[in-house]
Amino acid sequence: MIVNTEEILTRLQDALERDDFDAAIHMLEVLRGPDQAKLFAELDDEEQVELLPKLDLSDSADILEDLDDPEAAKLASSLPLETIARIVDEMEPDKAADLLGDLTPQQAQAVLSRLDDPEEVRPLMIHPDDSAGGLMTSEFLALRPLMTAQEAVEALRRWNPDSEDIYYLFVVDQEKKLCGVVNLRSLILAAPNTLVQELMDPDVISVRAGIDQEECARTMTHYDLAAIPVVDELGHLMGVITYDDIVDVLEDEATEDIYHLANVSNSDLDPESSTAEQIKGRLPWLYLNSLTSLFAAWVISNFEQVIAQAAVLALFQSVVAGQGGNTASQNVAMAVRALALGKISPRSFVRILVRQFFVGLLLGMSVGTVVAVGVYLWRGNLYLSLVLGLALVGNLSLGSLVGVLVPLGLQSFNIDPALASSVLVTAATDSMGFFIFLSLASHFLQYLH
Repeated sequence: MIVNTEEILTRLQDALERDDFDAAIHMLEVLRGPDQAKLFAELDDEEQVELLPKLDLSDSADILEDLDDPEAAKLASSLPLETIARIVDEMEPDKAADLLGDLTPQQAQAVLSRLDDPEEVRPLMIHPDDSAGGLMTSEFLALRPLMTAQEAVEALRRWNPDSEDIYYLFVVDQEKKLCGVVNLRSLILAAPNTLVQELMDPDVISVRAGIDQEECARTMTHYDLAAIPVVDELGHLMGVITYDDIVDVLEDEATEDIYHLANVSNSDLDPESSTAEQIKGRLPWLYLNSLTSLFAAWVISNFEQVIAQAAVLALFQSVVAGQGGNTASQNVAMAVRALALGKISPRSFVRILVRQFFVGLLLGMSVGTVVAVGVYLWRGNLYLSLVLGLALVGNLSLGSLVGVLVPLGLQSFNIDPALASSVLVTAATDSMGFFIFLSLASHFLQYLH
């Protein structure tokens, strides 16, 4: 059943105000992990610090695993070292490494020194969070080729994994190099004396520990994998990434692209983020946008005499610039998405540019014709409607081209194509729109009064 978290949150806060921690703990214990984390995130900092140590260790670990990284790190840094060490011991190694990586180096080392088995976590902390090594878990079972199916099943029982999502078991040779993968269903249904090497598929899809998490997610979705092994440069099995981690990556990458398209550089921001964080993430792009707007104003200033003689032009110049910007933004969204999914190859650049210019031309003709007719019926000036229609054809054609060229250009310089696309595209389409419209108007000026 879907939990009504709003109702439970009210009861939970009432219990905490009465210092009835037993009732508060009971409300959380009956919930699923994500629901626990959602409710916990709504509590005040003081309530979180006081309540978390009183929960069962497994529940506390689940909450820290499901909280957003900044929130989890803030909460962990507020707890005594002994308390956070006991909770981290209950966490999945990859989640524990992520949490410790968000703490200060001194705090992380202090917690590591108190863990029962720090070597499960320590190797994972050397990899960046946004790499395959940062996503992988060190909790996996490696089989040997000469094991029998019965021995493999017995090893799986002894391992007794916490995760319920075990679909594949990976096989390594004597040098611990990845050499095969076994489907769990095949292993269970096989005759007891069947060797693992007879059941395994030697064609294993794997990723290197250093590749970006987005590339890792793309590989898993392309091959429809529920888990993927991570290897080093020599092919040694280092860890395993499961699909639940990749879902988080896809969400993070989508959020990042949306924020970048809106000119917000920090994808962790939300309306409740601190004032300083919001200023830092948003102000630089507003400065850049101010510069591009001033450039567009400079373009207009070169036609002051034209506008002064035909003030009616001031009414319609924003129509040309706005429609060009809308067309370009559509192409930016398509191009950024296609680049993120790896659907654009260098060989297809020219074909894409030609097609988008042709599409922009058709869009410009369609919009320009309708607007020209409407303006003629409104103002009764054939030349004004002609200038406006032609300007729309030109700006929408060039806007479609710019909307693809800017993301592709940023990508070629290893810059996130979503990061500055909208600012640059808006600057280009506004400036081009004003220039095209006012240049055409200057040629027909005597007919526009």
